[in-house]
Amino acid sequence: SGLSTSEMLRQLPAQFDSTGVEMSQGFATSKDGTLVPYFIIGKPAAPGSPGPRPTLLYGYGGFEISLTPGYSAVMGAGWLEAGGVYVCANIRGGGEFGPDWHRAALKEKRHKAYEDFIAVGVNLVSNGVTSPAQLAVRGGSNGGLLMGNMMTMRPDLFGAVVCAVPLLDMKRYSHLLAGASWMAEFGNPDTDEWEFLKKYSSYHNIDPSKPYPPMLMTTSTRDDRVHPYHARSFVKRLQETGNCAELHYYENIEGGHGGAADSKQQAFMQVLYLEFLKRTIGNGSM
Repeated sequence: SGLSTSEMLRQLPAQFDSTGVEMSQGFATSKDGTLVPYFIIGKPAAPGSPGPRPTLLYGYGGFEISLTPGYSAVMGAGWLEAGGVYVCANIRGGGEFGPDWHRAALKEKRHKAYEDFIAVGVNLVSNGVTSPAQLAVRGGSNGGLLMGNMMTMRPDLFGAVVCAVPLLDMKRYSHLLAGASWMAEFGNPDTDEWEFLKKYSSYHNIDPSKPYPPMLMTTSTRDDRVHPYHARSFVKRLQETGNCAELHYYENIEGGHGGAADSKQQAFMQVLYLEFLKRTIGNGSM
């Protein structure tokens, strides 16, 4: 019964060489003791080279959206084949464990999503999967706000940050484009809720005295959901502080919230961040 008697009827051709690629699930303990699951995929370390490897950690943590395992030709061909490790974190704010998992990181509790993500990063380092210099993080939209907070909360934990079409200024977000429709998720900055919002408003939390890891920021001029102001202003402030190890900004004048208008542009955006990662956390050896 079940899979043991199933028969393959049809299958798309493989888009990358998955020989030896393994996937497993791990758990990290967040600041408040909550166990946070994550999926990790990659080839086992080569014999004689058991040390940490370049690892990309992805997260979202909002709007009850679940991140579950799937087939990614781009990640397979562009990252796994090159020897990289890919990790997907199921942090609070998502829908992986139903509405309660989502509500656990709403408004004044949003910091729990960020603590969860940090816990996964720490777990990967402590388990020897990677090192801070070889650990990159990536996220977009609400996940871009997550990336902004990783920059300001734990810049020492990451070797590179890829931030796409992000929310970053939580004082102004509700007055820009579709921002007002997200106040049930984040809060209203024009009330006393700003007291907790300012704690994770990345734009306001850039510290001129802190060194920040290399960053690639991407956005779209025609994004009709998250205003490109967020990305522009954050990068401008980092430029003014002058304490970001390496700062890159790319704004596509076409496309919407997805950041690209067609397949060619989408392919370019994928290669852009993968090459950035290979040159930074991959140290040019991938």
